[in-house]
Amino acid sequence: QVQLQESGPGLVKPSQTLSLTCTVSGGSITANSYYLSWIRQPPGKGRQWMGAIGYTDNTYYSPSLKSRISISRDTSKNQFTLQLTSVTPEDTAVYYCAGARTNVPAWGQGYWGQGTQVTVSS
Repeated sequence: QVQLQESGPGLVKPSQTLSLTCTVSGGSITANSYYLSWIRQPPGKGRQWMGAIGYTDNTYYSPSLKSRISISRDTSKNQFTLQLTSVTPEDTAVYYCAGARTNVPAWGQGYWGQGTQVTVSS
């Protein structure tokens, strides 16, 4: 059973860089033909696809985040990471990682982590 788990700081100060790691267990989807994605859900709003990295290391980013986002993967550790620079309180959200056969997975499509709360505040 493939499982994904997000990890990282729950509180980030404005203007800093948010870094999250997704650790995959029970299967090596980071090295197979899966897209590894990050999705977030701000309070009171819908889920927002942020970006993905493909199995050939191609990256796909939301146009609204493209200047601030970076997604990478480490197949030796079965992990992939999200970095979001210059954060503001509007980046406060529950952040999810997902692995699926598409770079824009629907909710529940493929494998999803439980989500981790990140708050941007001084």
